[in-house]
Amino acid sequence: MANLRKQGLTALKILISVALIYFIFNKLNVAEVVETFKKANPLYLLFALVFFAMSKVIAAYRLNLYFHELKILLTQKSNLKLYLLGMFYNLFLPGGIGGDAYKGYVIKKSFEVETKKVVAVLVLDRLSGLLLLFIYACALAMVINNDDLANFKILIGFAIPLSMVVFYFLNAKFFDYVLPVFWKSIAYSAFVQLSQLVCVFFILKSLGIESNGVAYLLIFLISSIVSVIPLTIGGIGSRELTFFYGAAWLGLTETTSVGISILFFLITALVSLFGILYHFKKVKLETIKS
Repeated sequence: MANLRKQGLTALKILISVALIYFIFNKLNVAEVVETFKKANPLYLLFALVFFAMSKVIAAYRLNLYFHELKILLTQKSNLKLYLLGMFYNLFLPGGIGGDAYKGYVIKKSFEVETKKVVAVLVLDRLSGLLLLFIYACALAMVINNDDLANFKILIGFAIPLSMVVFYFLNAKFFDYVLPVFWKSIAYSAFVQLSQLVCVFFILKSLGIESNGVAYLLIFLISSIVSVIPLTIGGIGSRELTFFYGAAWLGLTETTSVGISILFFLITALVSLFGILYHFKKVKLETIKS
């Protein structure tokens, strides 16, 4: 019964993703989207790929911070392999076990550690990244020229320290066993999201976009937050929908905006595809020798 429910949920996510993509492309001129891709500069796309890959390496290091606090002393190399495999499962095997669930399963199977603590650090790892997405989005919203945001800039500015304080006290109250690495994990998250912003910056450069860069970056951050909501497969559809309506809201070109989203997804997919190596070749978890 549980397996049937899981398959039904996966089918629903796929259906929502397909429906959103269909809706968006009915609103756009597909030929214009294709032309957007044709004019992309491959050198800048290569730079974008490098910075996205860098963001995932840093994210893997962040997760290993939490593992080490649980006395799971994985080497960075074996943790990176496991992280990459998780990325592959999240994007390419939606009907199978999710990437985070698989990482939790392997860790629990290989080490004597409480299940709830493993689940907790996997959730905290995601929340830490989400916090920095929110903070960067607030920072960009404060500097952008937009009538809808003009009256809320003080409130938006106040939300930055407030979110940090709330997240710290949640960690201190419920997850004190990983509190020693709180600020270090926040620093890693800052570099993760900054690397992805640089990735999108190079996507903009590849398309020859010289103006409204901050607006496009703000839409990207909002779309990244939206894509965390587990309604679609890997954020497919929800990210493009956010780019589409975000462009309309900020007076940008919808076709270009959706094109940026698709290019970012293709870069994500390409990096995640390397995880297939560890699908066929079992990841051997190695620990730091004392």
